[in-house]
Amino acid sequence: MWGRALVCAVLCAALGAGRPAAAQRGAYRFEIVNATDSTITIPTDSAKWVKPGAHGIAVDPSDHDAMIARFQVLRVDSGMATALITGQTTRVTTDHVALIERPAVPWFKQGVFWIGAALGALIGVVSTR
Repeated sequence: MWGRALVCAVLCAALGAGRPAAAQRGAYRFEIVNATDSTITIPTDSAKWVKPGAHGIAVDPSDHDAMIARFQVLRVDSGMATALITGQTTRVTTDHVALIERPAVPWFKQGVFWIGAALGALIGVVSTR
């Protein structure tokens, strides 16, 4: 009796713990502190996940985040990232903002996966008794 109730409760809890929709996840905004003809510099102190090779866009916040340029991070030194502008519609200035999307966490490093594995094992043990 208690076994089935426990399985039902665990299953309901697992189904209710979903991930946020893709539209709820977004790019992170960074201030552009220096802009030249071909590079931009952005502070990344709080974002240790910004690595060389990351791609992003520069937008104009005064024009409803209209895209100004695309860039690729070349290096990250002492909390400052230098990025190469790979395409632009207008000159990038410090009035613009850089957007970089945080890379996805691999499936085996997500807590949801391990919670699901543990709940699945628990349900298997309880239901076979």
